[in-house]
Amino acid sequence: MTLIKTKFGFHSTADEVAGDIDLTGKRVIITGASSGIGIETARSLARSGADVTLAVRNAEAGKIAAQDVISTTGNENIHVAQLDLEDLGSINAFVSSWDGKLDILINNAGVMAGPDFQKTDAGIELQFATNHLGPFALTIGLYPALRSAHSARVINVSSSANLFSPIVFDDINYNFRPYDPYTSYGQSKTAGILFSVGITEQWRKDGITSNALNPGAILTNLQRNVGGKLASAPELHKNAQQGASTTVLLATSPLLDGIGGKYFENCNEAATLKERPKNYEGVAAYALDKENAERLWQVSLGLISNHR
Repeated sequence: MTLIKTKFGFHSTADEVAGDIDLTGKRVIITGASSGIGIETARSLARSGADVTLAVRNAEAGKIAAQDVISTTGNENIHVAQLDLEDLGSINAFVSSWDGKLDILINNAGVMAGPDFQKTDAGIELQFATNHLGPFALTIGLYPALRSAHSARVINVSSSANLFSPIVFDDINYNFRPYDPYTSYGQSKTAGILFSVGITEQWRKDGITSNALNPGAILTNLQRNVGGKLASAPELHKNAQQGASTTVLLATSPLLDGIGGKYFENCNEAATLKERPKNYEGVAAYALDKENAERLWQVSLGLISNHR
């Protein structure tokens, strides 16, 4: 199968990708949008005319970010809403407060490689809960709004860490395995890709598609648990505008109308792999497997229904 290729690449910025695309009338939610690639994604979509809601844990930080986006883009249609992806009550409150259609949902927020084994109050391993189960519950809750847009897109920000681990369905919460922060992170990022496959399989008939992406190596608050630094070589690092470029591509490109269940990096569809390469580029075959996606969907439904 031919991979989707674009004119953009490693050095492209989100603003370059957005180009002259007009998003006037489009409603967007971006989680974790108060800093890093989240705020740069918001800025580029705002410049294109979108109505953007910053869904953030810290509402005060979100208000500062919103004023930043408004002042740099001139777009007044920037909103802030409190959302804690570790808390199903917070997710339910956010969903209940949303009114009308939703054209683009960007599941951007996440945590990385917490050194200590932690579970949420619901008993879910923290990285899996924050990076997958929270976004899953949010997206499921917003399904009616996405459906009413008729051609909605859901974008899941994943990582090259999908190459670290498949989902270990029999021990997602590390009840038996020794905890490892990197396989835990990898499992949660694999889940994000499988969720895009599942959304597309389940909801394409409703005009909803989803793709996942690796933004690249960008120094943001995400690295706070790993010493606040990047492990990769300097020539592989991106700034936040470059890091947001693939997200913006998946949110806006007409090349992806009606297309979902794929994984992108550096603004192009990535190769599917049977083993992990030395350069950590590409996506593991298990992360695009439709049977895995269906199993994850059912497991996730069970987890959120048990803890509502």
